[in-house]
Amino acid sequence: MAIPLAAGFVGQAAAREAAGLSVDMIRQKKMAGRALLLAGPPATGKTALALGIAQELGSKVPFCPMVGSEVYSSEVKKTEVLMENFRRAIGLRIKENKEVYEGEVTELSPEEAESTTGGYAKSISHVIIGLKTVKGTKQLKLDPSIYDALIKEKVAVGDVIYIEANSGAVKRVGRCDSFATEYDLEAEEYVPIPKGEVHKKKEIVQDVTLHDLDAANAQPQGGQDILSLMGQMMKPRKTEITEKLRQEINKVVNRYIDEGIAELVPGVLFIDEVHMLDIECFSYLNRALESPLSPIVILATNRGICNVRGTDMTSPHGIPVDLLDRLVIIRTETYGPTETIQILAIRAQVEEIDIDEESLAYLGEIGQQTSLRHAIQLLSPASVVAKTNGREKICKADLEEVSGLYLDAKSSARLLQEQQERYIT
Repeated sequence: MAIPLAAGFVGQAAAREAAGLSVDMIRQKKMAGRALLLAGPPATGKTALALGIAQELGSKVPFCPMVGSEVYSSEVKKTEVLMENFRRAIGLRIKENKEVYEGEVTELSPEEAESTTGGYAKSISHVIIGLKTVKGTKQLKLDPSIYDALIKEKVAVGDVIYIEANSGAVKRVGRCDSFATEYDLEAEEYVPIPKGEVHKKKEIVQDVTLHDLDAANAQPQGGQDILSLMGQMMKPRKTEITEKLRQEINKVVNRYIDEGIAELVPGVLFIDEVHMLDIECFSYLNRALESPLSPIVILATNRGICNVRGTDMTSPHGIPVDLLDRLVIIRTETYGPTETIQILAIRAQVEEIDIDEESLAYLGEIGQQTSLRHAIQLLSPASVVAKTNGREKICKADLEEVSGLYLDAKSSARLLQEQQERYIT
């Protein structure tokens, strides 16, 4: 059962409980070929629910948000945009045994030499680095290009790092725990000093998405193994990703999944305002959901019965009926007066706006009459008015003033209807 007020969520108990069950189904791999549809009026927390599902699945699960109208572009085909976002939402966890130098940095000394181009400038000829583990220490003389990588990773003496022997790639793991302070909370992550020798074999786990591999191999250079695919991700190139290339990458990925080297991590593709997609996009979605390489798709819409874009047929939520059959539909309800006030109180706290109880109740009434979004948008101008009048706390008079200055969508539409002859049509 969903808690009425928890983790920033207010109300929507049934929808949140349904979302929680969906997370369990996703974890148990029982959502294949299906998708979620979050359907409800505007400002009922559909996007927040999608973000909550992504957060519950964990930071290692890719989350790719997009809006339905993003597919309309003069440069790229609609289905190509959808395909790209699908592949952004499919992760690949690659485990490889690599030869590395790992330890706590005890020395970091760049050695300078006269520049080969002449003049007074000096260049880095090499860098001396000392690494220490529980078993011993080692001093390494490194290429200047690795020094650039050390700077990029912001490596300092006392940090625990590893350097890949074959590629020279540097990874900062964290600060050695011998430097830990007495603070209960701080930004730095402390890690123990590595065990074993400095030079060793280590299992490296890398998380990438299929789109990363597509982009890195748009112009393949080298082999089709995972090492080649990964190595080319660092070379920025802007070239077209073809269907043939994607099929080749899928073959390699499937082979390495079968061999146990890589693990597929289906992420979340969130498409907001899904009614903006047309019949061509919906046909693509129908087919893509059946693919073995498919993410968890979450759709959101605030439409009732309306036309499916690109056709004359009407359908619930503007989505074709054959696709609706595949969807698990979660309904969100309009917030009541108490829930509206709770949401406004949380928003005021987040924005560090001081508001009294009477004003909060009055703002809640405005939210019920107009919309929750409009009520939230009135908080900032009301705070400015209060400060202009020499007060830190918002009072009811401030809200009355700003609500007279800023119209909501319903009031604006009503005025347009009444004063139609004044406007150009």
